[in-house]
Amino acid sequence: QVQLVESGGGLVQAGGSLRLSCAASGRTFSSYAMGWFRQAPGKEREFVAAISWDGDNTYYADSVKGRFTISRDNAKNTVYLQMNSLKVEDTAVYYCAADIERSIATKSYEYDYWGQGTQVTVSS
Repeated sequence: QVQLVESGGGLVQAGGSLRLSCAASGRTFSSYAMGWFRQAPGKEREFVAAISWDGDNTYYADSVKGRFTISRDNAKNTVYLQMNSLKVEDTAVYYCAADIERSIATKSYEYDYWGQGTQVTVSS
């Protein structure tokens, strides 16, 4: 069983930055692919970013490419999402997820464990 706990969400003005963290339980965190997804009110959950188990490979949604950076620290069992140049349309609940089977994944159905989410609100 893997438990994921997100933190770092909050209210920020457009153009600002936030860094989300996701702390994972389990001694095999370094073998999990990790991802970030988000869900805005009235919309479906969408992919934001993913990182391979070793951190060597990353993928981003086109909407965040160049503004967001996903990273991980396997020694701390933590994955991060650095969000810069935030826009109002980035407002959503952000979820981290762990995939215990693949080296990297971009589809929500590929992930096995999910955190409870953290709210990010970007004001104009």
